Amino acid sequence: MSLTSTAELIERAIARGGAVPAFNVIMLEHAEAIAAGASSAGAILQISENAVRFHGGDPAPLLLACRAVARAASVPLALHLDHVQDPRLVDLAIRSSRRWGLGSIMVDASRLPYAENVAATTAAAARAHRAGILVEAELGEIGGKDGAHAPGVRTDPQEAAAFADATNVDLLAVAVGSSHAMRERSAAVDTALVERIAQRVHVPLVLHGSSGVPDSDLRQAIGAGMRKVNVGTALNLAATSTLRTALAADPDIVDPRRYTVPVRDAMTHVVARFSAVIA
Repeated sequence: MSLTSTAELIERAIARGGAVPAFNVIMLEHAEAIAAGASSAGAILQISENAVRFHGGDPAPLLLACRAVARAASVPLALHLDHVQDPRLVDLAIRSSRRWGLGSIMVDASRLPYAENVAATTAAAARAHRAGILVEAELGEIGGKDGAHAPGVRTDPQEAAAFADATNVDLLAVAVGSSHAMRERSAAVDTALVERIAQRVHVPLVLHGSSGVPDSDLRQAIGAGMRKVNVGTALNLAATSTLRTALAADPDIVDPRRYTVPVRDAMTHVVARFSAVIA
């Protein structure tokens, strides 16, 4: 069994001065591609609240499928619930964490005013810790998420340190130049800012929007202190491009397995490429 905890993967990454790649899962094929493409250092399968909504609002079927994939994998894999804004889903995830195999959850109260974000995150972290899982949080939204901030938004190191201390979170997502949903790898990470935040904040840092970050910037960001690196859009770009090509090449395809296999293979290649850079 290769299902492991987020805590163990993060601890290993810190020990080697690296980071843990965390890949978004929307369908079972995403999870299978991650298991096939991840390096021996392992990876995190993460399911967002949006993905839960896509599957009808019940996270259990996809999470349990991911747990089965992780248990059968040849590399260590952990499960993470990402960008959870609904307090009811936070509570459900904490109560069900052992059954689902969850190692961590991102409590995303970043749209709330600062004091409310602190209060909601602190309360959730206390409950999650009693259940034995880590909590990731976000101080203000990452650039490009739902148009709430321009990609130029940056995290203040002093405010980040105060937030982490006040909430007792285990991981902190920070804004340092990346943006969600980027289709081109043109983001420039402010490595100096990453270093300043890492010096002030006592918990591991998380880079969101890493699909848009060039390999060189990813390596520099990890060297400066990033310990979890999230990748989602890159998988979907590869999957969709491959699907279009497969259907155009053979308009008579009916069996979904004939076009899903190359889609899954394309995502596996992306996972392997990012894992080689990150882990």
